[in-house]
Amino acid sequence: MVNILLHGACGRMGHVIAELAGSDPDVTIIAGVDAFGEAYSTFPVYRSLDEVKESADVIVDFSNAKAADGLLAYAEEKKIPLVLCTTGLSEEQIRKVKETSEKVAVLRSANMSLGVNVLFKVLAEAAPTLAKAGFDIEIVEKHHNQKLDAPSGTAVSLADVCNEACGGGYEYVYDRSGRREKRPEKEIGISSVRGGTIVGDHDVIFAGQDEVVTFSHRAYSRAIFANGAVSAAKFLKGRPAGLYDMQDVIG
Repeated sequence: MVNILLHGACGRMGHVIAELAGSDPDVTIIAGVDAFGEAYSTFPVYRSLDEVKESADVIVDFSNAKAADGLLAYAEEKKIPLVLCTTGLSEEQIRKVKETSEKVAVLRSANMSLGVNVLFKVLAEAAPTLAKAGFDIEIVEKHHNQKLDAPSGTAVSLADVCNEACGGGYEYVYDRSGRREKRPEKEIGISSVRGGTIVGDHDVIFAGQDEVVTFSHRAYSRAIFANGAVSAAKFLKGRPAGLYDMQDVIG
């Protein structure tokens, strides 16, 4: 049994994880934390981490970047492994994640879904061959109109996978409106769409001479992210300090 402390318990993802955990015999949510807390019938929700009385095996976080600093400090102090799902972290916060992982197990992934993490593997194999053949790389991501950060963390991670697999040196471009020139060879364009209730769409486009290869992932429900987070919590329980990601979970 994995006892989970759910950080960001009252947000969209918090509700999905709470529902999923209720039907999983291997996990239980012992408490939640949310600044805008509301009551759950199955576990208490506290306004802050300092109020938590229960003993957790793993923290699962789907909150926001503003809460990350306090959460990392708490995980380090209490030595509780942390599944960090919040996106939009600053460079300073990312450095803090790495520092914290030297003291306690931290699993951070731009996307918790199985499909996206398999896509990372596929791109690592395909990108070098296509890039060598002269294919340009473009990424288009689409999300709902309530998403605060752009581009998505997943889009940047997709670009990182392609860049690293191709030996590095690619420049990421988010806006071409201010320039008038041909597209450089070593460039990855990343475009963001925000509208409606789109859960999450990502297309990685390899555009070559007279042919285009596109790798796509479509999320139709937030349940895929919740499933990934719960699987990550099971994986992380009892792990030694270190920085993990979903590639470790899926093997």
